[in-house]
Amino acid sequence: MSFAKEFREFALKGSVVDLAVGVIIGGAFGKIVDSLVKDIIMPVVSRIFGGLDFSNWFVLLRDPPSGYSGPMTYEALTKAGVPLFAYGNFVTVAINFAILAFIIFLMVRSINRMRREAPPPAPAAPPEDVVLLREIRDALKR
Repeated sequence: MSFAKEFREFALKGSVVDLAVGVIIGGAFGKIVDSLVKDIIMPVVSRIFGGLDFSNWFVLLRDPPSGYSGPMTYEALTKAGVPLFAYGNFVTVAINFAILAFIIFLMVRSINRMRREAPPPAPAAPPEDVVLLREIRDALKR
């Protein structure tokens, strides 16, 4: 079997296509959750805790270059080439992950509920002639 033919068979399997679709949708969904956390949840958390902004939680690993007069924010220091230990971004990403994991849990839970089969129906009552024949058989055994 040639390499191209083998690869085509692999790529066209249903599970591979399903996985590809899942990865693409997951990437888009991740962006939605990222925006939800960054643009909706974190501003509310910031407001509740008095202007708390996780993105500016960092530790300078080296002093800014001499003559640097810009703001001491994550974005400005990163553009200036200052190495930072940005644990605030990690907190934000961890919150993103927790929300994403919770939403996926809810989705899988609801899908599993839909997949559960209804209890099998009770077997139909046997026809009257079968019941009568069983009675005769049982009477002959006595």
